[in-house]
Amino acid sequence: MRGATMATGQTTPTRGYTATKDQLQTRLRRIEGQVRGVERMVEDDRYCIDVLTQISAIRAALDKVALGLLDGHVRHCVQEGAEAGKADEMATELMAAVGRLMGRG
Repeated sequence: MRGATMATGQTTPTRGYTATKDQLQTRLRRIEGQVRGVERMVEDDRYCIDVLTQISAIRAALDKVALGLLDGHVRHCVQEGAEAGKADEMATELMAAVGRLMGRG
């Protein structure tokens, strides 16, 4: 796998999301804030439907992150695996991950 050499001489692997890591971390921090907001809503005895609406928004945000990660995985890791002769193995791994994301795996 490709990677960058660190000052210690170790190679850090390049992942499918490496190019957008900062954006990914920003999204995840935003989602973390949303979750804390739901916790406050429960603490404040907010209306059930309002809490459920926020949970739905969090799920949608997580799904968007997951789809971005899958896209990066296909464009980087699966492609690299196929070039190394591991296309079937990579396809099986990808479909298992998709199944888990869909709650079927």
